[in-house]
Amino acid sequence: MASDSTKLAVLIDADNAQPNLAEALLAEVAKYGTAHVKRAYGDWTSHHLKTWKEQLLTQSIQPIQQFGYTSGKNATDSAMIIDAMDLLYSGRFDGFCIVSSDSDFTRLAARIRESGLIVYGFGERKTPDPFVAACDKFIYTDILLAKPDEEAPRQPRTAAQLKQDSGLVNLLRNAVEAASDDEGWAGLGGVGSIITKQRPNFDARSYGYNKLSELIAATSLFEVDARSPGEGRPKVIYVRNKSKKPVTRE
Repeated sequence: MASDSTKLAVLIDADNAQPNLAEALLAEVAKYGTAHVKRAYGDWTSHHLKTWKEQLLTQSIQPIQQFGYTSGKNATDSAMIIDAMDLLYSGRFDGFCIVSSDSDFTRLAARIRESGLIVYGFGERKTPDPFVAACDKFIYTDILLAKPDEEAPRQPRTAAQLKQDSGLVNLLRNAVEAASDDEGWAGLGGVGSIITKQRPNFDARSYGYNKLSELIAATSLFEVDARSPGEGRPKVIYVRNKSKKPVTRE
């Protein structure tokens, strides 16, 4: 996870995102760094964007006006892309957060990553796979909008259900194996990094767990060990496939 010193630019396609997402979105962004730029793009003279006004004020998001010059053409996307490239060339940012479910931003995400910056994507489940894959990490907005105090929380999947998901099991096992030492133990941070590289839209919350460590433990397929690196320092979690046999040294 990035530090507070990581400078992020948050660019929101207001035509393509709901205003009730803003607070949860920025709370999620704060996990990865500090949003030095927060902009929302759209035709603010349009009636359907009026519900955004309160969120723009409350969350200190700068509205960027973009008229729809031609029917059927998305001028908002073009404005976002132009601004993103200007911000990229400024050299002031470590990463970008692109909020949209539109595949038009696929090449933009890829171009930013080519420059060595990280890209976080936020969108609905309908987001096309190419855009998801072009991001370093992609977060589905329905996960962010789940509020236990307002609606029934997402029920955690049981161990039996998790084991039946062969895609998930293989992903976890392969990541642990790739990050493991000779005895099969792998640091959770390394495991999470490998998983995100292989599947940018992976999120433990999709399975009902807040953290990757909780999801891994819930499968009952792995050993989990919390080790203390020293007095006063937070424990580091290591995991190992239960079927892994340590290498015998002669």
